[in-house]
Amino acid sequence: MRIESLLTRSAYATMTAIMLLGLGPVAQAQDPPSFMAPIAGRTASSPTETATKNVLALNSMMFELYDDAARVFQANILSKHPVILGLFTGAGGRFILYRPGMAPLEAPSVPIVYQLLKSVGHSTMALTEVVGPYLDNAENQSWRSSMAAYRARMKAALDGLDATAMPPDWRGNNRTILENNIAFMDDCLAKGTITLAALQEFAKKQGPYLKHNIHWAAQTQVGHWMSVIGEWKTMLGADWDKTYAASNTIYVARQNNILFSVLAQYFGPEAINERLMLIETISFTSTPDDMLTSLTRIIADRSVGALYFGNYYLMDYELMGGDARAAIIAETEKRGMKAFLPPAVPFGSKQWPTLITPGPGPTSLADIQ
Repeated sequence: MRIESLLTRSAYATMTAIMLLGLGPVAQAQDPPSFMAPIAGRTASSPTETATKNVLALNSMMFELYDDAARVFQANILSKHPVILGLFTGAGGRFILYRPGMAPLEAPSVPIVYQLLKSVGHSTMALTEVVGPYLDNAENQSWRSSMAAYRARMKAALDGLDATAMPPDWRGNNRTILENNIAFMDDCLAKGTITLAALQEFAKKQGPYLKHNIHWAAQTQVGHWMSVIGEWKTMLGADWDKTYAASNTIYVARQNNILFSVLAQYFGPEAINERLMLIETISFTSTPDDMLTSLTRIIADRSVGALYFGNYYLMDYELMGGDARAAIIAETEKRGMKAFLPPAVPFGSKQWPTLITPGPGPTSLADIQ
């Protein structure tokens, strides 16, 4: 009896403590403190919802694990292979060489004349942005302040043009572009209106001069980077054959991508899509870290493809693409449609990662009359 009494008193004391601490039935029945009111409330999750969340969490966890592993993979790659990154910039590009056990080597920039040519050329195109929304709309004068401010910038550029580092014939062409810009703006400001006819006449006049600037800028950029990559290939010697390279591109710059095309001249066709890659992005610029991360993922995923499916380049492509292709064909047949798909290409294709099918129509400014 004594033992039972002691047990009973002990159980009672324990229950009392639990309730006082807010852990028992009494606390659950009580309203929460006022300071908890804004965030308090019971939540519910069905077994199906809980199970679905638990399964989907596996995919989220995969990316966390990949980020951790990628840091190791990247270090391993850079310890064994030279890597060249070709990054788009408004200054004509940026090339960085990573060599095992050495600090990254940044290439010298494209000569400043490249930027001068682009800046003057873009000044004409920018005028279209100023006047475009107000064509043949004399009642709307809201464009005047923007145009007057831009004219002041244009005049300052024209006044200092002779002091810039530019060959005389190039300088003369750029002077004409700037003078034509100013004359067009003065005419619009004087008349208080911008007509489509006047804009078309202005564009026709400027076109030939703009083509010269584009031609000279391309010559300057390509000549510079050909020299840089050629020197790096000589410097790396036998290590060139195990060097990876990647260039970034946004959609509009994918076709005839200059930095990638320069790299391709030294890497050759067999390296395309194997050691030389064109990485598409959603913006013109990417950081070196972003590029290295993308390159690391491509290389690492290849090992996964070889391990699970027996093909080293499978993961370079949409993994479900082949089955989805078959599904599209089946679905279009069910709907009485004819499937519209590109030719199937083998994994590890060496073709250019841009449009390569010939056809009618101009392919360069030189083809446009």
